[in-house]
Amino acid sequence: MTRADARGEALDRYRAHTPFTDPGAHGALLRTLPTDPDALAAAVRGLVVHYVASGLTFPPDRLAEIDSRWVETMLARLAERDPAPLTAPRDVGACLVGCCRDFTLLHVAALREHGVPARSRVGFAPYLRPDFAHDHVVAERWDADRAEWVRVDAQLDPADWGDVDVSDLGTGPGSPFRPASRLWLDHRAGRLTAADLDGYGVSPDLPLRGRWFVRNYVVVELAHLTGHELLLWDLWGAMTPPAVGPDGDLAEVDVPDDPELDALVDRAAELLLDPDAHLAELDALAAHPRLDPRTGVVCDSPRGVREAVDLADRR
Repeated sequence: MTRADARGEALDRYRAHTPFTDPGAHGALLRTLPTDPDALAAAVRGLVVHYVASGLTFPPDRLAEIDSRWVETMLARLAERDPAPLTAPRDVGACLVGCCRDFTLLHVAALREHGVPARSRVGFAPYLRPDFAHDHVVAERWDADRAEWVRVDAQLDPADWGDVDVSDLGTGPGSPFRPASRLWLDHRAGRLTAADLDGYGVSPDLPLRGRWFVRNYVVVELAHLTGHELLLWDLWGAMTPPAVGPDGDLAEVDVPDDPELDALVDRAAELLLDPDAHLAELDALAAHPRLDPRTGVVCDSPRGVREAVDLADRR
């Protein structure tokens, strides 16, 4: 297969909905969102309120929305609260409580609904604060005029980020967004130590960071690129779960050596550097029993609920 053929196959794949981005009965509502990149990002920012970054406190029934996996479910909730087009201004009470993954998934779903190839990338954003790289999910859309992928942080308003162009983050090694795959390979090549990786995770104040966490996120990135845009707190296969101490609080994770898993993640990371050229290999690797979410998913939600999830139950 030529490079052009591989690129064409990739664009066809990422132009099509996955079960997670499929709007179901709400396709017409999703199509009210614009395709202009800046207008789309602005509209999506008006649909989701971040469960942490907003600084707001939500009652349990609203906080449960952070576990919404399916765009169809998200759109149903948005329509129930306000049936107006998704571009119309809405107050916080009519928004969806979510996180970076949800801003991105709605952004990607809207582009796909309009026939524009788009996908989500999972990794870390050192630009969110100066001393720590928070876990993050951003979108990539295909720009036909430039004949390249354009990486967009759909959660952030460009007007607030003068030093970082969040509407075009770049996709090369110099991008301020660090995909989990590239970060892992930097570690494996010796450019980043295990101690360095302690600066990457959910928060410097939580033990959800470090080598095991970055390795987990390569598995999540692989899933997102192969049609399973799962929650950031979903666990499956050989992913390492967070540890809980005797007091019920999160504890430091003691992860035994697992050379086989490291090798699988090495291979995934290498392929993810250029997914367009390796779709079949990525699909095969994602079907490995230690990496495949279809073997069973456990949701370890930040709202304090841990439960097995049936991915066939789209709620």
